[in-house]
Parts: sequence; structure tokens; C-alpha cells
Amino acid sequence: MPNASFSTPERIAEELARLNYLADPGLAAAVFLAMKLKLPLFLEGDPGVGKTVLARKIAELLGVTPIRLQCHSGIDRSQALYEWDFTRQLLHLRGTPDGESIYRKEFLIPRPILRAVQQRPSVLLIDEIDRADDEFEAFLLEVLEGETLTIPDYQTITIDEPPFVVLTSNGTREVHGALKRRCVYHWVDHPTEADEAEIIRRNVPEVADTPLATQIAAAMAKLRHLSLVRPPGVAESIAFARAAAALGRRTVAEAADDALGVLVKQREDQETVRDVLRAEAP
Repeated sequence: MPNASFSTPERIAEELARLNYLADPGLAAAVFLAMKLKLPLFLEGDPGVGKTVLARKIAELLGVTPIRLQCHSGIDRSQALYEWDFTRQLLHLRGTPDGESIYRKEFLIPRPILRAVQQRPSVLLIDEIDRADDEFEAFLLEVLEGETLTIPDYQTITIDEPPFVVLTSNGTREVHGALKRRCVYHWVDHPTEADEAEIIRRNVPEVADTPLATQIAAAMAKLRHLSLVRPPGVAESIAFARAAAALGRRTVAEAADDALGVLVKQREDQETVRDVLRAEAP
């Protein structure tokens, strides 16, 4: 998957910044090594710190649309890999001679992993792996380590150019070490206040020439030190800035009431967050 955008960690950071994503040196190095060594990239961190967005930006640099597999409790291989269209197969059997195979391309429904293997280049985003079950982790490990993908009764696909795989975890449970060892691991932390203010300015041009980005970044830093059910991430910072701009509010305090709904999604957090925002100095 040669691409000049990924020639060095420094170049990766520059290219991501061009797309308004600020990656610290450690994260840029992790992306570089995952590309260079052809290993999956495992990103762990609190919700909203930019793990999923990074996968999308990498895909943008490669000029492809990311293929996303959203994990959940009970997810199985048919939802991740492929399944057969049994209804169409049955209808086909009724109108064809005996012995004709029903395991053909027109009856195959590719799911994210198979689609990613078939597309070159490709970025496969396996989102929130910590929500999946142990059995799915074991299946995923088998798939990621293999050089072929076998579809019984149909064909075996040789994986000459594996997709660039990004796994994300919010840390709701410990992911098995066997899977992590197969990957380049990086913990994605919340940005510094200065970096978060710059991220807001880059993504919300309407506030770029005002003090609002700096105020929001300072307020978010305070909120993350409180015992909230769901501390705000960078995604919420950007959403709050957009809401404040849309409302014509010039300070965090002015936007505290009307824009609260884009920042807080837990009723238990509302009063605490509102008080912090109202107290933020202009």
C-alpha cells in the first residue's frame, strides 16, 4: 500500500493536519509502523477522542471510502465476513437442473471483512471491539493472522494486499492480549488545551478569529476532571463550538443553556456541566 503520505511519521502528521486532524508524534509513529509492518492498528481511549475519525482520515489519504464493522454484543462471523442469500438460492434451485451449484457469486453477500479483502487498497475499521464477545475476538484473531480467506463450497481468496485494519476500543472491558499482540497498540488521550483549541478552530472556521475556541477547550479540560457519567470528548467540543456559532453566542457562558444539548447526553451530568460553563470567564 505505497503512498507518499505515509513515508515517515512526520509526513503522516503533516498530511493528517492538512485534513484538520492533529496527531501527536506517538500516534503518527503508530500509524507509520502499522503501515510499514502491515499490522492492524489498535486504538484505545475514552469515547470522543478521535479514534474513529483517524481511520476515516487515513482512508481519505489513501483515496478510498473506509469499510466499517460496528461491533456489538452477539456479533458473529456471518455479520462480519459473508453470508449466503438463502432465499435466492432456494428460488434458483426450483428452476434449475439438478447438480447446478448454488454457491455462486450472485448469491454471496459480502460483509465488511470480505469487502475489505476484495478492495485494494482498503481501510477496514473494526469499531468498538470491546463491545463484542470473546468468541468474536477469537474469530477475528484467526482472520487477521491468515493469508487466505476460505469460503466453503465457493473459493479460497489469497490475501496478497491485506487491508489496513484499524481496531478501536473505548476500554469498557479488557480486550484479550492475544489480539492486542497482533497489533500496533496506541492509547489515544484527550488533547492538551492548546491542541484542542486548535482542533476547534480548524474544524469550526466560524470561531477561528474569536476567543471561543480557547474558552471551550479550557471548559472541556475542567469537565474531564469531574465525576461525570460521560465526560465530553473532542467530538463534543467541536459540536458545542458549531452550536455556539449557529446561535450567535460569543462566549461559553452565553452558550451554556441553549447549546447544552449537543454537549451533554446524560441527564445526571446536565446541572454540573451547566454550572461549569456558566462560570467560564469570557
